[in-house]
Parts: sequence; C-alpha cells; structure tokens
Amino acid sequence: MKVVYSHQARQDLFDIHDYIQRELFAPRAAAHVAKEIMAAVKGLDTLPERYPCYGVEPWHSFGIRFIPVLHYLVFYIVNESSETVAILRIMYSGRNVEEQLEQLDLGLQL
Repeated sequence: MKVVYSHQARQDLFDIHDYIQRELFAPRAAAHVAKEIMAAVKGLDTLPERYPCYGVEPWHSFGIRFIPVLHYLVFYIVNESSETVAILRIMYSGRNVEEQLEQLDLGLQL
C-alpha cells in the first residue's frame, strides 16, 4: 500500500517537532519523536488493518484507525480500492482527541 500524509498530518508532525525542540529545549528528543512517528507510519504499507479502528462514533463507522506511538496517536484511513493509507492527524494523546477529530476534512458530514 502507498502511505500518504494529509496536509494537516504533515503540519501536526512539524508542530510536534517544533514544540519539543523550541519550547522544551530538547532537539534530540524532538528528532527521536519525529523519527519514531515516521517509522510507525512507514510500517503501514503492509497490513494497515492490524491496528484498531478508533472506538468512538462517528469515526469508528468511517473506518478511522490509529496507532499509538510514544505519547502520540496517529490517525489514518485505509482505502482498499486505491491501495492507499492516508495519514489524517498526529496528535498528543493527552489532548481532547474527539475535539481534534471533529476538525477532520474527510469530505464527509460528521
């Protein structure tokens, strides 16, 4: 499967790295976190369905899945017909996840 990042997911990854590097003054940690997230995402090219769907509606019905990586959650959707895994959002697990997911632009009425 081909793995693609949405614009929002790319921005999320940049913001996570930037926050850890600039606000926490931890450039090595920032690089480590970004590397771990990207490695987990890259691994979705094979068997992306091995991770669970997010258990809250309406996202569960839309087939939105997630991977926990360190203290972050990577949300994605699998499109079997185009053989694509779309990374939708990457966020700190301590955030209000549902509030962040409500902002997803899926072309769907949430």
